[in-house]
Amino acid sequence: MNHSRTTRRRFLHTTLIAAATAALAPKLLAAESPLPITLGPPAAQPIPLNYAGLSYEKIELADPLLFSASDHNLVAIFRALSPQGVLRIGGNSSEYCWWKSHPRQTPPPPPKYAHSSANWMPHSYTAIHPEAVDNLAGFLHAANWTVIYGLNLGTATPEAAAEEAAYAARTLGDRLAYFQIGNEPDYYGQPNNGLRPPSWDYDRYFTQWLTFARAILQRVSHAQFGGPDVGSTVDWVVRFAEQAPKHLPGHIAACTSHYYAEGPPDNPSVTIARLLRPDPRVRRDITRIMAAAHAAHLPYRMTEGNSCYRGGKPGMSNAFASALWAADYMLELASYGCVGVNLHGGSTSAIRRALGNHLPGLKVSPGAAAQAANGSFYTPIAGDRHSGFTARPDFYGMKLANFLAGGRMRPVHSSIDPTRATAYAADFPGSPETGHTRLILINKDAQQPLSITLRTHAHATLWSLAAPSLHAISHVTLAGATLGEHPFHPRQTQHVAPTQGTLTITLPPASAAAVFCSERVS
Repeated sequence: MNHSRTTRRRFLHTTLIAAATAALAPKLLAAESPLPITLGPPAAQPIPLNYAGLSYEKIELADPLLFSASDHNLVAIFRALSPQGVLRIGGNSSEYCWWKSHPRQTPPPPPKYAHSSANWMPHSYTAIHPEAVDNLAGFLHAANWTVIYGLNLGTATPEAAAEEAAYAARTLGDRLAYFQIGNEPDYYGQPNNGLRPPSWDYDRYFTQWLTFARAILQRVSHAQFGGPDVGSTVDWVVRFAEQAPKHLPGHIAACTSHYYAEGPPDNPSVTIARLLRPDPRVRRDITRIMAAAHAAHLPYRMTEGNSCYRGGKPGMSNAFASALWAADYMLELASYGCVGVNLHGGSTSAIRRALGNHLPGLKVSPGAAAQAANGSFYTPIAGDRHSGFTARPDFYGMKLANFLAGGRMRPVHSSIDPTRATAYAADFPGSPETGHTRLILINKDAQQPLSITLRTHAHATLWSLAAPSLHAISHVTLAGATLGEHPFHPRQTQHVAPTQGTLTITLPPASAAAVFCSERVS
């Protein structure tokens, strides 16, 4: 690489960030009166260290070199997000991926329920070769991540799924978290899916799921399963939690489901303003799911989701607003006891094929096609193994949220309007006498600063998450640094001292921050 060009790019990047920060600075003078916040008692269990996760279409494994230990760039970006995260392989395309363990094998017969113009599933099969799983194992070891491995329920046979599961279990070893059988089976009977007739229901699903799971257990006696991996039907999660452990005791690892905040992308009412507003579905659904999971003594993980379904919306899903949304959503779920969140992404070609060659986000704006060239609109990691990978804005939000991983969350009591801002807190262990408290503050208001106070004698260090605007698709920084293939090192920190036992923290409009208190806030 030409050193002078690199230096110039760094200079321009630093100049742009400085200009954006300077533009925001005058607004701090208009801050409203600080809002006092108090913290409740810590939760019994900490947020798991592998809370942050990513989800990819299984069709990506058609390139056996994508997830490989030799791709140091992608390994480093995964490690930059979390030193021990969870990769989920699945998506629509998993229902049209077939296991080809030797050259003479042929794909399964076409599904009974033919495609139509309204179908949003893949229109062709994709072979997955053992080499892809071999390389995946090396990638996971290099990144220190585990994998949720999706198996085909839609078009495969129990025997084919069991053969693939046996190879995956043997090859992945302790890097295999558990298997998922089927992707969004609650949608199988809908015309845009078509994998089953309209009469398809939970009972039919669970009967078929058990047949596959038992076939897998014949080959992999220690296999663990998550489910039902539904798109949105909470009743299926509740019934799965009640029934699956009874039928397969000791083999159910987790309850799982999906969540997309908005969609479709070409709906004009899908906007940044709506994305950043609280979604009442989250509280309604997660309360029921967590109750069922707790009753069954199972953890719950959100295994696929993002800001907007069907590939994301350009100018929103790939903009800085998605970073604030991602941090807020991940920590809201953590506050209910969810053990992990996997945001979906990957290449544009993989997402388009998984959606039956549809990609409605391309219709949204004239520049959408250029943005799609670097990755699907909602992907946390853009790029490819030829040109290299980079972190998108929502990756930064995930990183921010993950600063609370390992801590025990504490309720935040305040008069903050959740449509404008949110705050989360967690306690971390320290010496036998004391630990320390961390907070994540998210200011979703594009016009007004956020100012809060805490009654504490602790000093605080702030790492700000910032960008020129909510609509910015570049020049995002965390503690003044960009995230990528190099280990994260904060470049800009703010130190705040208490005054007469009160700590006051102010955030600019449309920004967020991780706040590290020097001691536990009582």
